[in-house]
Amino acid sequence: MLKELLSIFRTGEPLAEMGEKFSKMLGLTYDMTIVAGEVFFSDALQADARTTVYKTDVKVNKLERKIRKQVIAHLSLASGRSSVPYCLLLMSLVKDVERIGDYAKNLAEARDYHPAALPDDEIIQEMREIRREIEGGFAEIGTVFESSDHERAVELIREGRDLTRRCDAVVGRVARSDYSAATATCVVMGARFYKRIAAHVLNVLSSVVMPLHKLDYYDEKRMAEVVDED
Repeated sequence: MLKELLSIFRTGEPLAEMGEKFSKMLGLTYDMTIVAGEVFFSDALQADARTTVYKTDVKVNKLERKIRKQVIAHLSLASGRSSVPYCLLLMSLVKDVERIGDYAKNLAEARDYHPAALPDDEIIQEMREIRREIEGGFAEIGTVFESSDHERAVELIREGRDLTRRCDAVVGRVARSDYSAATATCVVMGARFYKRIAAHVLNVLSSVVMPLHKLDYYDEKRMAEVVDED
């Protein structure tokens, strides 16, 4: 179904404009994730950078509302009824991307609980590695989505699932650490928000390998079957 949706995006149909807005949302939330990471790992609070995250989040929310309005208008026409499955897919993807923006904003806010520099230890080093890999996978999502690259999508989904488990492991390590309450709160929140960002990136990637009714369901056996079918 994704290939059909993408083919519509490339035409002059109303869905093409929605596709452009969706691509813009992806780019904006990627930028938000990068800046939020810089805020979270900085040696001191970066008010200007966080303001940038907030302003970008407003743009993302406006694009989501515009896409929803266009989808409703498109489906109200008799000619738009054949597009129902594609519009449902688009609405699901748009919500996931909007949530990435929300969690990026939350990530930037987590430093309020620990304004000083984070510890230079193994736990924070693991968090930095998680950040690097999440940002790296996110950077590929546009290309993978546009090309419907099933094989790479499966690889990224597997890597993303591992990243979410590593985020959970960080929380466990913090629970056993001698961190102060402020440090523990900040790091745990950072791990949870990175996990949610990764999870919503996975949801978008699932559209490349899963039918509509199984979006967000990362069954590896089914993913392998879909790839083999190609």
